[in-house]
Amino acid sequence: MSRVKWKGPYVRNKLLDNIKNSMSIYKNDIKTVYKNFVILPKFVGLTMQVYNGKTFTTLKIVNEMVGYKVGEFVLTRKQFSYKKKKNKK
Repeated sequence: MSRVKWKGPYVRNKLLDNIKNSMSIYKNDIKTVYKNFVILPKFVGLTMQVYNGKTFTTLKIVNEMVGYKVGEFVLTRKQFSYKKKKNKK
């Protein structure tokens, strides 16, 4: 179920303050652990570091990401692959 339109998109106030400060200082790197907020048009061009549960992954915000949540672009699980065995002769 999506959020009601009259409430607007969910964005943390502290994150908005960090973005205002980073734009005034010309520092585009913002760290956050929250993956559930919606990307707004004013975020385009910023570089964010989002916590995936183990490390911070770098995420460059582009125009196509507007309207989606940050967590959709951050992988939280490793891709599994079988290790190749060495042939013993």
